[in-house]
Amino acid sequence: MKLWKAKIGLIFLVLLTTAFAACGGDSSGAAGGKTTVKYMTWESTTTNAAIDAAMKKFSDANITISRVESPSSDYDQKISSMIQSQSLPDFFWCGNDQEQNWGQQGVLFDWSSYINKTDGGFNKSNFAPASLQNWYSADGSKLYGLPTLMNTYGYFYNEDMLKTAGVPIPTTAWTYDDLFSAAKALTKKEGNKVTQYGAYAGPYTDPFLLGHYAQSAGGSNFTDRVVSPTKVTADAKFAEGLEKFAAGVQAGNFTSPTYTISDTNAAFLAGKLPLLWGGQWNAATYMTSKPSFKIGFVPMPSAGKPVQVYDAVGICSPSTISNPDAVWKVMIYLETQGWKDILAGSPVAPAAYQPASSTYYSTLKDKGMGSVADTVNYILNTPTKGAIRFMAPWSTKANDVVTANWNDMLNGKKPIHPTLENMVKQINDIIAQNS
Repeated sequence: MKLWKAKIGLIFLVLLTTAFAACGGDSSGAAGGKTTVKYMTWESTTTNAAIDAAMKKFSDANITISRVESPSSDYDQKISSMIQSQSLPDFFWCGNDQEQNWGQQGVLFDWSSYINKTDGGFNKSNFAPASLQNWYSADGSKLYGLPTLMNTYGYFYNEDMLKTAGVPIPTTAWTYDDLFSAAKALTKKEGNKVTQYGAYAGPYTDPFLLGHYAQSAGGSNFTDRVVSPTKVTADAKFAEGLEKFAAGVQAGNFTSPTYTISDTNAAFLAGKLPLLWGGQWNAATYMTSKPSFKIGFVPMPSAGKPVQVYDAVGICSPSTISNPDAVWKVMIYLETQGWKDILAGSPVAPAAYQPASSTYYSTLKDKGMGSVADTVNYILNTPTKGAIRFMAPWSTKANDVVTANWNDMLNGKKPIHPTLENMVKQINDIIAQNS
């Protein structure tokens, strides 16, 4: 199941806006007194089959449901061509950043007048904390889509390798000092050459993740809000975290941000990586691989206050849908009932609408992945969370500034000061120029 979609470029956004300005209809239609609601996903053939099976259980004499075929590898191109032909389905898979960009372009339907409905047992309070909030416009007035599946992030660990090295098994209460100590103890060298990194990647790979260290330590997060931030900040606590991780990278305890392995899951399962940073979706692969060692999963460490990371994928509708009531019924069915069936056979992510995650958690526990289930639940219910990427039209320019500076600071090619301060100033100048 594809849980993340890349940001689309400015050219596509211009095309999107132009095409929708000319659109006069959508794919909803009445035939024989029934409304057909069409949807489109970026999923694999196997997952689409599971979704289709779940959708067949939807029962409404006035509504039929039809899935539009779409290749997962060319999903954005498919959307582009459908915009040009004015044939977008009634709802389709989208990322949170895509939803915000397209919403600001005025091409998505606003569901804000529907979200307070309680038909079919639906209640917006059942969404994971802060997940629904991130799908509203920056001013909170418009809701451009609904989150469906949540991505959480942390470290998978090889319990045997940790025990052999005398490293305590981490828990949801572990600290950044615990992480630094574990990474050092798990690192192996022959002379000056690292033969085993203590940890592969982690919360230092970009300023968003490191911002959670700063906030946990009592400082400020990197961005002041998730949607269309008005400024970025790298205070003393942020610099403290960056300095600690840079020292760990340069000592060889953590992999360099430019270090790559063709298949990190294969390396982890082969016992070559004791601590692997990643998303909960990797557990689905581990369950079928049946490794010889016990696998655990823990969230981001704490430097004081618990702060966690997650983001969501979801569903959006074009502004031109002709029967939003019918579309809403199908979307809510997917949220409240559909994912229960889908996640039982493909437990890759928890549902954003938390009651629908029951089969996700039970399947993980039945397959020996109880720590993944517990950690994911802990992350989703941690009150304090922040951004994981820029969600604004100027994001590409800001990301270019990060790319030009971040890895060089971690690798020691550029001094942290004043490079960090200059990076922040450049990004804030971009925000000011585009506000």
